[in-house]
Amino acid sequence: MVDILMPALSPTMEEGKLAKWNIKAGDTVKSGQIIAEIETDKATMEVEAVDEGVVEAILVPEGSEGVKVNAPIARLRGEGEAASAPPPPAKAEAAPAPKANGNGAAAASPAPAPAPAAAGPAPAAPRAADGARIFASPLARRIAKERGVDLSGVKGSGPHGRIVRADVEGAKPGAAPRSAAAAPAPSGASSKSLAQLGIPDGSYTLVPLDGMRKTIARRLTDSFRDIPHFPLSIDIEIDRMLEARVKINAALESQGVKVSVNDILIKACAQALKAVPEANASFTAEGIALHHHADVAVAVAIEGGLITPIIRAAETRTLADISKAMKDLAARARDRKLKPEEFQGGTFSLSNLGMFGIKSFASIINEPQGCILSVGAGEQRPVVRGGQLAVATVMTVTLTCDHRVVDGSIGAKWVQAFKGFVEDPVTMLA
Repeated sequence: MVDILMPALSPTMEEGKLAKWNIKAGDTVKSGQIIAEIETDKATMEVEAVDEGVVEAILVPEGSEGVKVNAPIARLRGEGEAASAPPPPAKAEAAPAPKANGNGAAAASPAPAPAPAAAGPAPAAPRAADGARIFASPLARRIAKERGVDLSGVKGSGPHGRIVRADVEGAKPGAAPRSAAAAPAPSGASSKSLAQLGIPDGSYTLVPLDGMRKTIARRLTDSFRDIPHFPLSIDIEIDRMLEARVKINAALESQGVKVSVNDILIKACAQALKAVPEANASFTAEGIALHHHADVAVAVAIEGGLITPIIRAAETRTLADISKAMKDLAARARDRKLKPEEFQGGTFSLSNLGMFGIKSFASIINEPQGCILSVGAGEQRPVVRGGQLAVATVMTVTLTCDHRVVDGSIGAKWVQAFKGFVEDPVTMLA
């Protein structure tokens, strides 16, 4: 028998919702077949089968929420294996009952009876020496254990780089990796209750954290704690950009394309990254990675949080192409239909709150990127030209830099390059 485990569909995923099964008990499953749909903290994604066999049992019913990564969700039997009595369906971890915030105390309930023992424990998910999870099918882990193959040295050929049977069978035996120590629990939340901090029970409504909000809290806490941030702010006159946008949209009207201010800023970010390639970088333990393309991640607000779909190689794309791609990505982001490669990675981020009237702000860096640009509202302000007072449309932008990668001089060069492209958009065509 082989257990199908809840997959980790993104580096930040710890649990998900098993939204839909495309198979049932008794079905024959082939490698690469779409067997289920999983809702993660960011998107709904299809899951492909890695192993082949007959579905012995569905262990987690569709619609189950809070299913932990690597928990068994279904069981396959191989060709020639005898069928066994199906185990009772497994359930996702139930959320605790809400704690009463008023004067009434919650009634005590009897402890649930212990669940029957499973047929056998699922093989533990292996980890590399640095503690990173190694993604491998249950059958591949079993064969690796029997042959003494170190999975940390095996390259996976399955979906999303997962190690499958063929990868292990072709690997040379070696010492099995030592299990890593348990990672410390994530920090960030206060260990004290609100009542201990002076906010009385019953004076607030508690909204439980969903997967997206937990991920945002963890990633941004890690980023702000571990990355030495520093901001660089500058005012940019955008009258010429606004005039250029009117002419561009008039020229593209027959194509049904309407370029936004944000589309132009994406292009300007990409051009500035090519002009100052030292800013298009990420910090790694092995060295500073200088990226070949400007993959600009754009913050999009969706229900319950934020996601950053990516315009890949933005320096090579026209404004019309960027506009079409951004509209498509934003629409699918709000429907949680993005693929992992459409929102994971990126070399630079852009966050624009100008449409909300925010004058200026500084964002937290989106790892592993080295910079993020925060864009405020364009507004008419007094400016001095040739000793004379004039009025111009001005917006304030702030570049937040990872000082390990982008120091002050590099950041200042990038800001000046960006300012030049925005204030004179024709230069982006050169």
